[in-house]
Amino acid sequence: MRIIAGQWRGRKLNAPAGDTTRPTSDRTRETLFSMLASRLGDFEGLKVADLFAGSGALGLEALSRGAAHCLFVEQDAAAIRAIRANLAAFRAQGQADVRASSVLSLGPVKEPLDLVLLDPPYGTGAGAVAVDKLVRLGWIGAGTWVSLETHADEVPQIKACEVESERKVGKARLTLLRLKAKD
Repeated sequence: MRIIAGQWRGRKLNAPAGDTTRPTSDRTRETLFSMLASRLGDFEGLKVADLFAGSGALGLEALSRGAAHCLFVEQDAAAIRAIRANLAAFRAQGQADVRASSVLSLGPVKEPLDLVLLDPPYGTGAGAVAVDKLVRLGWIGAGTWVSLETHADEVPQIKACEVESERKVGKARLTLLRLKAKD
């Protein structure tokens, strides 16, 4: 696994040993960030969260492309070590906050983020539950882009958001979401 674009382009990423995490493939990440770039323009100055972070590849890709800050949330100890090792290798500790906890245990925030990236375990429905909760807690606002990766056969049902775009890439389905407009 490598960073695809930006200041760290081509740099290798550490991934946690074992099979408790499923890193997003380079091809899937490339497709996702292409989808996002066509909507965002660039990533300069964005506040990002990489939830169910695994190796942190999604958040690190956003930082490499100019995001100002990324919150990484992961509960697997080996994955936390990989995220911290990647941040240290890129000297990006000052641009990141790493939380060793469940995404579902996050509390409310004062203002929404610009981009929320979720890559939960496939087949669990955890991503849809997390998105709905994050909306209620203020993480996701009218200007927030949400990316949810699921298995290609999963069709996420999220009450508070509407699908902006969807694409299947190998075994993955990438769904870009936006908060539904209030009537």
